[in-house]
Amino acid sequence: MLPADARLTRRDDFASTIRRGRRAGRSRLVVHLQVSTTPDPAAPSTSARAGFVVSKAVGNAVVRHRVTRRLRHLVAPRIADLPAGALLVVRALPPAADATSAELGEDLDSGLRAALRKLRATASSP
Repeated sequence: MLPADARLTRRDDFASTIRRGRRAGRSRLVVHLQVSTTPDPAAPSTSARAGFVVSKAVGNAVVRHRVTRRLRHLVAPRIADLPAGALLVVRALPPAADATSAELGEDLDSGLRAALRKLRATASSP
């Protein structure tokens, strides 16, 4: 379970991360990662925070909640490895409904590596 201060809850945070963050798509999910350089005074802390988007395209309510629980469980230990102030949105795609936790974990790790690589490339370019 993610602690309360590690959760994205505001719509603006989700929208900003999806619009301005670095995206890495995989077969079962898409990772959006943004590192805020200016701290938001409304944000509870500067630690990394994560949120999940699981639409009706993934399945019915039972399936969507199962996918969300699996993703939450997978993100919890990985959130400490993200840079301070990072905002992470994990968007599940329809194939996530039939995926095992191991498959979701592989896609999550791969997506996070790619998004972090893109962030570093953007930060190092003039």
